[in-house]
Parts: sequence; C-alpha cells; structure tokens
Amino acid sequence: MQWRGRRESDNVEVRQGRGGKIIGGGVGLVVTIIAYLLFGGDPGAVLNQIAAFVQSSDEVDPIKDDERAQFISVVLADTEDVWTAVFAERGLVYEKPKLVLYSGSVDSACGTQQSYVGPFYCPGDRSVYIDLSFYDDLKYQLNAPGDFAMAYVVAHEVGHHVQTLLGSGEDEWEDVDTEKEANAFSVKYELQADYLAGVWANHVQGMNLLEAGDVEEALTAASAVGDDKLQEKVRGYSVPETFTHGTAEQRKRWLSKGLQTGTIEGGDTFGAKKL
Repeated sequence: MQWRGRRESDNVEVRQGRGGKIIGGGVGLVVTIIAYLLFGGDPGAVLNQIAAFVQSSDEVDPIKDDERAQFISVVLADTEDVWTAVFAERGLVYEKPKLVLYSGSVDSACGTQQSYVGPFYCPGDRSVYIDLSFYDDLKYQLNAPGDFAMAYVVAHEVGHHVQTLLGSGEDEWEDVDTEKEANAFSVKYELQADYLAGVWANHVQGMNLLEAGDVEEALTAASAVGDDKLQEKVRGYSVPETFTHGTAEQRKRWLSKGLQTGTIEGGDTFGAKKL
C-alpha cells in the first residue's frame, strides 16, 4: 500500500501499558497460546509470563519510533476520509473514532485489557485499541505478513465503529437469550465488520493506493484468523457452535464481497441466507 508521505490521522493516541463489552478481541490470546503449545508448553505458564511482561512493560517505549505506528496512522486517516464521504452521501455525519496504540495493558471504557486479547473496539469510548505486537503474531505465527494485512485489522475494527454509529444488529441482539444464540450473533456481527473492511478497501483501491499483492495479503489475514483454523491449531479440531468470528472461508468471502461492491447495503449478514 502506498502510504509514505501521506496524511496521518490526528486521532491516534499512544499509551504505555497501564476500565463494557469489547468487540473484536480474543485473537491475540489464542495466538499466544498456540505459539507456546507448539513448543510443548503449558498455557497456564505462558499467561503467567505475559502478566510478568505487562508489569515490566512501563520501563520501555517500543511504540514511539515504530514505523508500523506511522503506517497505522495513515490507514486510520484513510478510513476517516472514506467513511466521512460514504456517510455524507447518505446525509449522515461520520464521527471519527480514536485509535489507541499501547503495550502490555490498557484502560478503556470496556475495562482494563491485556495485549493478549488482541485488537479490539470499545463502543463505550468509541475507540480502537491495538498493541503493535499483535502484528508479529499475525506475521510469524499465523503466516499472514504484509502491510495490507495490518491495514485489514485496522479497517475491521473501524468497521465495528461504523456498526455502532449505524446501530447495526441492535434489533437482532434483543432476541438473543442463550450462549449459542450469542455466538451466532457474534459471528454475523464480525463478518459484517469484515465486509465493511472490504468496502473501505474498495475505496482505497479506487484511489489507486493499492500495490500488487495487497488484496491477497488482506484475504490471507482474514482467513488466518478464522475460528476453525485457530481452534484446529490449538485443539486439533474445531467446535462450530463455539465460533464467534466465523470460519476462514466465511471471513474471506465477506471481505471479498465488500471489496467487490464498495457499498454499505451489500453487507446484511443478519439477513443473509448463507454466511
């Protein structure tokens, strides 16, 4: 993706480790455990090690000079431009979210979260939270490298912000009574965020900012964080009724659909006959 020398967002805040529902998290924890299990370790032990890291993370400042932080700031600026225009076409005003870059742990309106939760969106303060170390997991543990893989993660979480502004899924959530129904709702909600990430990518593509291989990087990342693939790495098998984000195939499909259509209207995962 062409990004150097382009506008960076003013809505990025940097916090060093050390306050609802969080949306879009959970991948980082699974990835961490996967890595440890591959070397014959105990998941409980790795969580203890993470806690120790969190306590010491205040002593370093890994974010300030990280080039990925600059890249993410440009991506966020692009999401601001795209969604401002899309909302304006519908007579709406787009409220820009804040993006918080942190290390170790972070306080949000959704509570204090550790980095192993992975990137997440908190509707309580309308902010996206990302620990840059997640991108190492994405690249090295899930084999999904590339700058546009990173961009997809930002666009997906911003997609949750768009859902919040539009009130997406609110009526469907009122009918949720059981854990199974909650999981099914979550899958539809997450796939819609993938679709919206694709809508954003469609507009970026239209601005001639994509480079060869960018789309493939995003699709690879979406597939890599499918529930079935993550569970199979941890357990050796998957349990569909526990899925909360969708399968690898579903995530790729809805991201691709958004990329192809470029419109909000095509992303009704709640009314879709097939996910």
